[in-house]
Amino acid sequence: MKTILITGAASGIGAATARKFAREGWRLGLMDINGKALSELNQTLGGQHWTCEVDITKGESIDTALREFASFSNGKLDLLFNCAGILRVGQFEDIDIEDHARIIDINVTGLIRMCRAAFPLLKQTEGARVINMSSASALYGTPHFASYSASKFAVRGLTEALNIEWKAHDIVVQDIMTPFVKTPMVDSQTFKAPVIERLGVNLSAENLADEVWLASRTDEVHHLVGLQFKSLALASKWLPNFFTRGLMAALSH
Repeated sequence: MKTILITGAASGIGAATARKFAREGWRLGLMDINGKALSELNQTLGGQHWTCEVDITKGESIDTALREFASFSNGKLDLLFNCAGILRVGQFEDIDIEDHARIIDINVTGLIRMCRAAFPLLKQTEGARVINMSSASALYGTPHFASYSASKFAVRGLTEALNIEWKAHDIVVQDIMTPFVKTPMVDSQTFKAPVIERLGVNLSAENLADEVWLASRTDEVHHLVGLQFKSLALASKWLPNFFTRGLMAALSH
């Protein structure tokens, strides 16, 4: 039986992915800072999966959790899904510096910590893979999402580098690049970003869980979600850079 380890598993895309892979017969490792919500999710899935309350900004917390998970999984890890992340939307100068720093610490440094800690398990599992949660904001810097967009550019770069580097260890590294998804994280934003108002939020967490499943059956580096975003990505590849910049500027006013 294959095993997936999911960060940010207590709600949103992480929880939907847990339900999807459980239906497909996988064993789950579920990590989140909200331990109560994790336990409740596990109970709805039959209670047989591994859960751990973890703050991925704390290296020691991650190392302890991975040792416990290794006992549960018999030292194997078929898929690490780095889903944990936070978002803060607004004018760059109106967002506290502590919030900017926390976005980077969770979305980038926390993801790096997870990859590094999980590497020994991935290395000793045949055909292992890592899927990182990126964003359409990693295609071109998105106004009112500046720090979040920067964090997803970092995830994209890390994914591309490890995809090449870890091939030697039989580990596939990918990311999911998606437009806005209806999750508690997005719904909780008080600032109404023009780009969201214009493009809308047309994807559900369940839609993204299906995309993670699809990505896990391929060797593509970047798994793009949605016809709208795929078209934009294709246009940005072949048209001058000012086209993408102009479009983003128009959507953000």
